[in-house]
Amino acid sequence: MPTKILLPLSRRRFLAGTAAAGAAILLHPYSVRAASNQAHLRLMETTDIHVHVFPYDYYADKESDTVGLARTATIVDAIRAEAKNALLFDNGDFLQGNPMGDYIAYERGMKDGDVHPVIKAMNVLRYEAGTLGNHEFNYGLPFMEKVLAGAEFPYTCANLVKGELAATPLEDEHFVPPYLVLDREIELGDGSKKPIRIGVIGFVPPQIMVWDQANLKGKANTRGIVETAEAWVPKLRAEGVDLVLALSHSGISAEAEQEEAPENASLQLAKVDGIDVVFTGHQHLRFPGEKDFQGIDGADPKKGTLHGKPAVMAGFWGSDLGLVDLLLEHDGKAWRIADSSVELRPIYERVEKKVTPTVASDQKVLDAAETEHEATLTYIRTPVGETSAPLFSYFALVADDPSGQIVNQAQTWYMKDILKPTEFADLPLLSAAAPFKAGGRGGPSYFTDVPAGPVAIKNVSDLYLYPNTVRAVKVTGATVKEWLEMAAGMFRQVEKGKADQALLANDFPSYNFDVIDGVTYLIDVTQPPKYSPEGNLANEGSSRILDLQYQGKPIDPEQEFIVATNNYRAGGGGNFPGVTADKIVFVAPDANRDVIVRYIHDQGTINPSADGNWRFAPAEGTSVLFETGPAAKQYVSMVESVDVEPTGQEKDGFALYRLNL
Repeated sequence: MPTKILLPLSRRRFLAGTAAAGAAILLHPYSVRAASNQAHLRLMETTDIHVHVFPYDYYADKESDTVGLARTATIVDAIRAEAKNALLFDNGDFLQGNPMGDYIAYERGMKDGDVHPVIKAMNVLRYEAGTLGNHEFNYGLPFMEKVLAGAEFPYTCANLVKGELAATPLEDEHFVPPYLVLDREIELGDGSKKPIRIGVIGFVPPQIMVWDQANLKGKANTRGIVETAEAWVPKLRAEGVDLVLALSHSGISAEAEQEEAPENASLQLAKVDGIDVVFTGHQHLRFPGEKDFQGIDGADPKKGTLHGKPAVMAGFWGSDLGLVDLLLEHDGKAWRIADSSVELRPIYERVEKKVTPTVASDQKVLDAAETEHEATLTYIRTPVGETSAPLFSYFALVADDPSGQIVNQAQTWYMKDILKPTEFADLPLLSAAAPFKAGGRGGPSYFTDVPAGPVAIKNVSDLYLYPNTVRAVKVTGATVKEWLEMAAGMFRQVEKGKADQALLANDFPSYNFDVIDGVTYLIDVTQPPKYSPEGNLANEGSSRILDLQYQGKPIDPEQEFIVATNNYRAGGGGNFPGVTADKIVFVAPDANRDVIVRYIHDQGTINPSADGNWRFAPAEGTSVLFETGPAAKQYVSMVESVDVEPTGQEKDGFALYRLNL
């Protein structure tokens, strides 16, 4: 149930710590102007750390200037020094996301009393509280509970329920408290101090029951975020709190208004009476900012407000620290927000293609996870086989791709033996896989790039980022077509006969661009996408998928197929039409990555050359432009299924290529 926390003086750090030796301390304007009945309160957010403690890319096995909680940590003390009162929170997805997380979960394990390296790092930074993200459940509930036990700060999550849902949200049993009450003392403008009560309530996407049903079914349940907030926030207010902070591991979406229990509900959450500040995350984007969330009613990406309330989304992998500054005023009875401002503090800056870190790493944070970091390096460098050709994803969004090809080969190899003794043995077997590392938000170096030769575990992790498990679904030929129609939302509609049009839809994630092997097809990008990125029907009469064939003949809409995929897609992840949990016919005990490792072991040497089973429909006199990594130039001659050429131009560090349709 709700937890009230009063920390001893040794743990209270509202008064700013010292800045670097010799450095001038520049107080925030709120701290300077605060009157005798006012106080400046700075709220800091990290989100979507995904085990990135070190500024290190384990997939590339080299240091990285764009990631790492150790870098974020360096600016925390300086940022605290700009305010007389400062509190730090984490907004979830800290436990999974790079090989260090997998090493701890799958190799070392968590014994009672062990402290996870990311928690060690967070303990150094002295967080006030955190909430759970969807990836906290990827390794199972017992593992998560052992990890949380090592935290020196509390966790809250109101819409994650033990067992079955009760009659009302207020009667639910929870894994962690539905909310927290933090009793604090803050310094006013005249140097005097006054108590303040801060309520903190956390939320996780309810879709975890689909994405991680193997770990959660029968053990947990979820409620909608807004529904839960409407029930619990009045109770939290009744505790006499002065502020309510929502730790919402959920993104910002206008379409969520039309959805029941939406995944990205932070915009709607901001409308709940009694909530004062919204911390958001999950989408790996930045708010406030110039690029993300433009044109959404109720969201002001310049000011950093959702329905007028201060809100922040601090990027991902430690890229930014989110800051919400509040000027509080006490009227003799209670505190109120007199003014607010929101900003992000990045750990690096990018000028054209050059990335420059703006801070060094905090040695205390590095030391906290050093042992596990070194063990992870040994783990990722272990060879598992060889590849006869390079594995790269630089052209994965415009051509059949070797990095996706090997995933589909491994899934097909695995599922053939599984199906032999079953009633599905004679059904045609297809396989679906999407490129996870394809640039986009991850930047111009965020691509798979494995040269011909030895393949190590780090390379397999590079091919398949997530600890998904294998699933098989039984669908019809008609569903296969709609599956591909949804995936074809990766592309903008282009005009026939026009040159150099932008091809890739920025709001469509690459992990939803499924390529289905076992069939052949064309994609006509001169037609509008049939489905929106959220999976809603957008253009009912549109048909981008042409000449869909199985074994050289037009696919029969009534023909049944088995499709090997992962638990996320099979359970309804991505909202692909007709791909739902009731279509699952096999739940594998094995992770997709483990299947790839076993396949490479079995083959000894793999041949990942793409078979060109899909391509764009021709459009005379039409060309499009797309972004890829600068290193793509060494592989462009190997892309045979499409006509691509470098333009010699760059955009935000990406190389710009032309594709002639």
